[in-house]
Amino acid sequence: MPARIRSLLMLTRVPGIGVQRFRALVDHFHGADAVLGASPRELCGAPGIHRRTALAVASFLKGPAGKEAAGFADDQLRRMDLAGGRCVTIWDTEYPAALKRIYDPPPLLFLRGSLVPGDSSSLAIVGTRSPSAYGVQMAERFAAGLARLGITVVSGLARGIDTAAHTVVVRSGGRTLAVIGSGLDVVYPPENRELATRIASLGAVLSEYPMGTKPDAGNFPRRNRIISGISIGTIIVETATDGGAMITAATALDQNREVFAIPSPVREGRPGGTNMLIRSGKALLVETVEEVIEELRPHLRDILPPGVPLKERARPVLTLFEQGVLEAFTDDAPVHVDMLAARARMPISDVLAHLLALECKGVVRQMPGKYFVRSLAGLLFAAAPSVLFFC
Repeated sequence: MPARIRSLLMLTRVPGIGVQRFRALVDHFHGADAVLGASPRELCGAPGIHRRTALAVASFLKGPAGKEAAGFADDQLRRMDLAGGRCVTIWDTEYPAALKRIYDPPPLLFLRGSLVPGDSSSLAIVGTRSPSAYGVQMAERFAAGLARLGITVVSGLARGIDTAAHTVVVRSGGRTLAVIGSGLDVVYPPENRELATRIASLGAVLSEYPMGTKPDAGNFPRRNRIISGISIGTIIVETATDGGAMITAATALDQNREVFAIPSPVREGRPGGTNMLIRSGKALLVETVEEVIEELRPHLRDILPPGVPLKERARPVLTLFEQGVLEAFTDDAPVHVDMLAARARMPISDVLAHLLALECKGVVRQMPGKYFVRSLAGLLFAAAPSVLFFC
């Protein structure tokens, strides 16, 4: 494993090799070792690798810069060993399956702790770094409720809401995952070092950033896509309208994950980001853990302990035309309105009107560029539709 990881770490140092080319090379050659030893002609056989790129890769790895890349990889392995960490790759079975399905999953995850199959049904709790007493109370209540049900809680180890959520789960002995915006050996904020160690003993601390990476401000917005991507849903507890948790809500929506928001009291001087999410229809208002569980019941059925009461949510009634538009979605991927119109054999203007009705009923969600995607409720209709026929 160290030799394999060493080769992958070396490959990350090649200039001009982004995530897509990195994965294409490793997939094509069935491993990073073969990439490092390939000739320019062989490298050109990989998808998306042109002659100029192939020459740059080969010259980099076989020149002085290649020795520097080897030194970097050796230093990373040493740092991981000192920190009790390791590296999980997107080609490993341990890599979170939900994270593989986002648009830009990190090929490498630096990890302290362990990942288990039950983490595939985790829920994220995020919020402001400067919470009110109400915000802390809500974070602790929801985190404790999820932990009691055996659901893994994901957050970002930041001050405020994140720390409150992690702490209550750790105290209860539940599982929690912390996704950080620095290297595993650079815990931020520093006062959470002990908390990070306890999280690693009960769950995992994760980062896409190499060992030694400082907690630069630009790392955290990108980190947020992993928090939402590793979870089946994200609960926003308390945030300003321009807070980091709003970025996590946006990435969750882009990844077709459910977003929940706990309403905040109206207070002068404290903008309510959660209230704005609810008002705009981007998040479902929730006041109890049970409401979250009911919404995500199909994803949680296998891990919930026996005896957990779950109510049946009332299905919205669809017209025959709305059902026709809904059936034009073939999976959970976003579809452009033009394609929906073609599949449903309806004028685009009619399809847009039906999509608006479906969006109001919580069955579809609009995305940028006139793309639409089915929500969880929309996916449920594929199995048991409830249609109102009319003349």
